[in-house]
Amino acid sequence: MPVKKSTKSTSGFTAEERAAMKERARELKAQEKYGNDKAKSEKDMLAAIAKLAPKDRAMATRLHEIVMKIEPDLLPKTWYGMPGYATKDGKNIFFFQPGDKFGTRYATLGFSDLAKLDDGNLWPNAFALLKITPAEEAKIIKLIKKALS
Repeated sequence: MPVKKSTKSTSGFTAEERAAMKERARELKAQEKYGNDKAKSEKDMLAAIAKLAPKDRAMATRLHEIVMKIEPDLLPKTWYGMPGYATKDGKNIFFFQPGDKFGTRYATLGFSDLAKLDDGNLWPNAFALLKITPAEEAKIIKLIKKALS
């Protein structure tokens, strides 16, 4: 599958980056209005997942199932329009970045600085995903458990 190229505008941001910033502004307004209402934020996140390209949608859906099984108390929400998971107070811990969103050849499972993945002075905070098979699922479960420890 060819990777779509994004062009920078005179502002220095791509159309995809500008759209993500607009989405983040919408999310902040919704959070201000509804607080961290799990049902409403999960509904928004599932709606965002439904709009993804089929391959990304399948991975985001599976990731959501995994996360809710491991830690049902996390707050599912969108973060810059992408599926994300936060603490009860709304602070993002990790997210799924669809490959199609920025025209990359893979999706990304990324972690914020709140994730407890520290390993000395250097550790990964994002992982490329092409598909979620049982092997990847086991790695994802381990990463999420460590991030939340």
